[in-house]
Amino acid sequence: MQHLLDLSLEQIEAELASWGEPRYRAKQIAEWVFRHGATDFASMTSLPPALRTRLSEAFTIAPPPVLAVRAADDGGTTKALLDLGGGDAVETVRMDYDPDGDGEPDRVTVCVSTQVGCAMACRFCATGLQGFTRNLTPAEIVTQVLHFSRPSQGGRRETRPGEGAAHRVTNIVFMGMGEPLANYAGTIAAIRWLTRPEGLGLRQRGITVSTVGLVRQIDRLSLEGLQVGLTISLHAPDDDLRRDLIPTAGGTSIDDLVEAARRYIERCGRRVTFAYALLDHVNDEPEQARALARRIRGIQAHVNLIPYNPTAGPDLRRPSLGRVRAFQRELQAAGINATVRIERGVEIAAACGQLRTDVQHAATPLPLVLDA
Repeated sequence: MQHLLDLSLEQIEAELASWGEPRYRAKQIAEWVFRHGATDFASMTSLPPALRTRLSEAFTIAPPPVLAVRAADDGGTTKALLDLGGGDAVETVRMDYDPDGDGEPDRVTVCVSTQVGCAMACRFCATGLQGFTRNLTPAEIVTQVLHFSRPSQGGRRETRPGEGAAHRVTNIVFMGMGEPLANYAGTIAAIRWLTRPEGLGLRQRGITVSTVGLVRQIDRLSLEGLQVGLTISLHAPDDDLRRDLIPTAGGTSIDDLVEAARRYIERCGRRVTFAYALLDHVNDEPEQARALARRIRGIQAHVNLIPYNPTAGPDLRRPSLGRVRAFQRELQAAGINATVRIERGVEIAAACGQLRTDVQHAATPLPLVLDA
């Protein structure tokens, strides 16, 4: 049965109109799903009973079952493995940022997946080692966010006048399993639901799409009229090393990616981030930092340095903090804005694909917090 959120609001309006229903019913349905957290049509009491029945016969809005959940000791990071049926499962991660330490996070970010597995085959990525199965539908992407938006998961709830939203999701990063721009239609449709007022109503600038570097799709995204952030994975200062780390990079050069970033900045007015996973004695030498700086100097961008989060790759290691800071200093000395990603969820295998791998390979039940 088709999930209703695989349709756009306009498509739902058209479907309802073909049933002889007023178009405004579509917005009522969206309000029940996104504001009230409805997971079935029977609970939509503002709709006529006959319409609720017909919707239940034609569509579903049921959330995916939860296979496993892991939470960090400090409670700030939670990772869920969601069952999509047919043996497919994807991960989504919620990260609460509470700089004041008052128990009320200022920012709540959900990291979503866009594919089951990934075809990019990056050597340092647990998902890349799993291979590619299929693209997710828009609903399968959106329901990852809804999972962490519901009060039962510590998410947003309906509030009364004068109240603040409880742990409301504020940011989305398309940095989970899969290559978002290889599932272009699904990714864009999900962003539309997440940002439109009738959907989750998130700020477009609160959403970031990460890509291994699909140039044509980057250009296509720049013409969507969206204000979402863009992160391009470089991971190397030269093309030969990048192709070794990302075998599917093919004929795409670092210069190609830098020029695509320039076009995105010009069209969208947004700064671009270059992601750089630091691998011990592979791409973290000072001269490599200087070479990277020469490649990207003069562009309105910054570099996000990501110390390698150990996965299934036996030949790669995490660099020492000293090597990480030395690489950062070289970039900064060359005038490049460079930050080191805050470590979140290392103890719960929060890197993309790790929980799915653990569950699939476990000979005995894992010490997971199972969904009640």
